Amino acid sequence: MPTNVTIDYLKAEDGYHLAENDKERMQALEKMLSAVPKHKGTEKLVLQIKRKIVKLKKEMEIKDAKKSGGKGFNIRKEGAAQLVLVGQPNAGKSTFLKRMTNADVAIGNYPFTTVELTPGMVNINDVQIQLVEVPGVIEGISTGKGMGLQLISSIRSSDALVLVVDGNDNPSRQLNTILNELDLGGIKINRRKPHINIKKRAVGGIEIVGKKHIKGDIKDVKEILMDFRITSARVVIMEDITLTDVQEVLDYSTTYKRAIVLVTKADIAPKGVVESLRNEFKDFKFVLVSAHTGGDTKEIKKLLYEVANIKRIFTKTPREKPAYPPVAMKKNATVMDVAKKVHKAIAKNFKYARVWGKSVKFDSQRVGEDHVPADGDIVEIHIK
Repeated sequence: MPTNVTIDYLKAEDGYHLAENDKERMQALEKMLSAVPKHKGTEKLVLQIKRKIVKLKKEMEIKDAKKSGGKGFNIRKEGAAQLVLVGQPNAGKSTFLKRMTNADVAIGNYPFTTVELTPGMVNINDVQIQLVEVPGVIEGISTGKGMGLQLISSIRSSDALVLVVDGNDNPSRQLNTILNELDLGGIKINRRKPHINIKKRAVGGIEIVGKKHIKGDIKDVKEILMDFRITSARVVIMEDITLTDVQEVLDYSTTYKRAIVLVTKADIAPKGVVESLRNEFKDFKFVLVSAHTGGDTKEIKKLLYEVANIKRIFTKTPREKPAYPPVAMKKNATVMDVAKKVHKAIAKNFKYARVWGKSVKFDSQRVGEDHVPADGDIVEIHIK
């Protein structure tokens, strides 16, 4: 099928070939991706452009790391989870961070008050969660504009995101800009990784199980695999997927993050703005913050805890009271994961556990190592 590309695309392609440095090449590739017509005949072309972007981005990140002497633009994780505050300049990130954590942060009514990562700790449900403010997101960071690639890297390494928009300054435009830049940077928001399992092997060529789920040509799937230097593998596809899904799964830089949206100045936002946001971005939960009072702290903490995707587990030894503070675990952690967190020797000699709480039918129920305790449960581990 013909691609029928536009004049704008051809100009962008010329710009790519005439580019004198990586940044110009990246900007040209982004223009090509934006200008290419979106239909079935251009699907392969779109994927080829995206692969070039991934390759060039990796090269640029390596060069940036060498220039900075190997120093990363990251904050060491502390507490049970690290949530990054992401928003455009002057959206209210600094004010929110200070109110929630009392962090020593500069607050100004001018763009780019924050020029480095600023951390703070907040206690929620007896668990410490780290909030980190990053410099403002602007159009072009995904192509390396400003501190773009370093900024994307720091966001990628977080556990979850809080997307901050100013409710009094076209929040829909702000949120669309943020989501677009993150997506171009390989950060997929409130999406799960496609169910595609790729197991490499030494010989045997490429075997694809679940071909009926592919919305595209099998030859194109194999071509994508070859582009990622996979010449022999067993590929199991367990749900309907596109060629883009296949490429994203193979792309080292693609990551999937949970996020909520924090709307600042919600009390002085134009009438109907917040409801319009909820209707446009149905996959998100919204936190409303007042310009004067700061908002409902209890509700804010509840949603921060939820997006962190963690739970509290109170551990105890037989005939003793539960230990305090609780152990913070990922939401899907099992009793064995809890045992490993306490001590590797306890995990090695695990026999069974008794659980009190929401995950069992009755208190002190005996469970095996695969049992998944709920938030707030008490777990008593017995060893051999």
